[in-house]
Amino acid sequence: MTQLSELDRRIVNALQGGFPISERPFAEAAARLDLSEEALLARLAHLVESGYASRFGPLWNSEELGGAVCLAAIAVPAERFEDVAAQVNAHREIAHNYERDHHLNMWFVVSAERPERIDETIAAIEEETGLKVWPMPKEEEYFVGFRVEA
Repeated sequence: MTQLSELDRRIVNALQGGFPISERPFAEAAARLDLSEEALLARLAHLVESGYASRFGPLWNSEELGGAVCLAAIAVPAERFEDVAAQVNAHREIAHNYERDHHLNMWFVVSAERPERIDETIAAIEEETGLKVWPMPKEEEYFVGFRVEA
């Protein structure tokens, strides 16, 4: 992977919060960066395709909308990792899924419209995979901003 360009750093930093809500939000965001809408969309696609960003989209506060969110982890045998990841990711409640260098080597976020769906989803994953899922409900929330130095 090459380093982020100065333009990509500006884009990442500018789009961390306050994304416009308008008829043409990408055009408005692009104008703030002195770019065309097409150029911004192309750079965002490049960031995702190249692996610098896993996705670009809104992050909803599930609890404020009446739902729930829970971090969870599984100890997955290395030879089963890809298959278990596919099983976990098949659930629409899975928001993120990452491999970690730890005994509990698969960490994922369960985000549901109803709080009881968290336990139901975890139970389904345990049944499908035959592996124990370790739920880690949020006790306190912290906001961590992300900025890329120029």
